[in-house]
Amino acid sequence: MTYFSKVLMFSKEDFDDWKIIMKAHLADQDDDMWFFITYGPLKIIKPNISIAITDGASQMLEKPRSGWTCEEKNIANLDYVAKDILYKILDKNTFSKIKMCPTAKEIWEKLIQIFEGNEQKKNKMYVAIQKFENLKMKAGETLSEFDECVSSLVNELAALGKEYGNREVALKVMRALPREWDVKTMTMSLKISEQVRTT
Repeated sequence: MTYFSKVLMFSKEDFDDWKIIMKAHLADQDDDMWFFITYGPLKIIKPNISIAITDGASQMLEKPRSGWTCEEKNIANLDYVAKDILYKILDKNTFSKIKMCPTAKEIWEKLIQIFEGNEQKKNKMYVAIQKFENLKMKAGETLSEFDECVSSLVNELAALGKEYGNREVALKVMRALPREWDVKTMTMSLKISEQVRTT
């Protein structure tokens, strides 16, 4: 089993993207690793043959480490591997906030609590809305680059729970274009007005 460390370094500014990439990376390392992040470490168990079978199912008990097979050792070790991957990509400040978490699951939950809490989400949404409201096409920026910037911002807002309709976005884009685009802007405005009348 080989684990490589070239993953996206932690970024609180891009936490949503980082989380998606990390989820894919951890699951890619081992099929069971994401299970550990979601449900916590597994207990290695065995049937307890010293007691009578009830209802057709044997009672189970935790298997002592000395009796683990190589496969069981590898499975039990996945929590440490997941923690190791997370430790290596966190900055010092973030590491100090999660270092007391005993399992990979608790580390992951703590990161979500810190960077996706209600207050954080409100702050992110406020900043994104301000960016959208103040959006202007920069000098030398191509229409394609500007369109990419607008799409990225609209997607970010949608992920935070703020949806804009096509008409709102189109009107915002028209207002954000420089003066030399006035004729094209007027044409776009007329098309939008026609669409609104026909719907």
